[in-house]
Amino acid sequence: MNRTARAFWLRQPGEGEIRDVDLPEPTESDVLVRSLFSGVSRGTETLVFRGGVPESQRAAMRAPFQEGEFPAPVKYGYLSVGVVEEGPEELVGRTVFCLHPHQTRYVVPATAVTLVPDTVPAERAVLAGTVETAVNALWDAAPLVGDRIAVVGGGMVGCSVAALLARFPGVRVQLVDADPARAKVAQALGVDFALPADALGGRDLVVHASATEQGLARSLELLRDEGTVLELSWYGDRRVSLPLGEDFHSRRLVVRSSQVGTVAPARRSSRTYADRLALALDLLADPVLDALVTGESAFEELPDVMPRLAAGEIPALCHRVRYADTA
Repeated sequence: MNRTARAFWLRQPGEGEIRDVDLPEPTESDVLVRSLFSGVSRGTETLVFRGGVPESQRAAMRAPFQEGEFPAPVKYGYLSVGVVEEGPEELVGRTVFCLHPHQTRYVVPATAVTLVPDTVPAERAVLAGTVETAVNALWDAAPLVGDRIAVVGGGMVGCSVAALLARFPGVRVQLVDADPARAKVAQALGVDFALPADALGGRDLVVHASATEQGLARSLELLRDEGTVLELSWYGDRRVSLPLGEDFHSRRLVVRSSQVGTVAPARRSSRTYADRLALALDLLADPVLDALVTGESAFEELPDVMPRLAAGEIPALCHRVRYADTA
């Protein structure tokens, strides 16, 4: 067995490269995974690629199998799907999801991989980490039957949230984004679409995921009295101004944060990280979620693709990375 692999590294902010990696010998409790696909989480990974992780958040932002330190050089990523080539008998030959950076093969503890259900294609399973974020957000938000909800920001996370909300009985969901092209994605997900100026007000809940100051301000405007904005955006090292004057207090509006790093308090006593990820993978049986994958390239192309994703030249939601059969 070839004990080498190749991995994508950020050499310096704005510049990536592919490096050779020597793999450790798997122990009895490890698995050797051959990658099939990985996904670029455009918001977080392009922020990392630009070197935008603030020093105060570098520990919190570490990926489970990250190597190196922010801002660079660093090996970063967390949406990987592959086949187990060596490991416990019940896992060999099975397709698994792992929170691992972009790499052709890797060795991790068997407990670090989650089986991909037979109902979920490997190509779609790269969305598991983002759908897991959406699951946690909805545990935080606790929407009710019949709620009027806006999702502001039609990126990967916002669209994942909208897709799950579309399954709630009686819930009316509107996806709000400044890009008119997101209307096609909204249609595929089964939700309404509006540009920010045309969005419907009087919302019981607004989930904000645009990572823009303007989007957050518009989210507050769309609320009914005593409504809640659930903030999913992460701004890195950028400062954000929020309009808390005028009628913010008289209308008793709420801004609440949500973050996937911990299980939402509403489920923390009864669900583990593994339970949450397994649920996300089960939800990916719905082919509607294929609409979130908007581009694909070969692993070898990542050094050229990442700068274009970071610059917005490739207008991707989830950009999927395809691996060859061998490392």
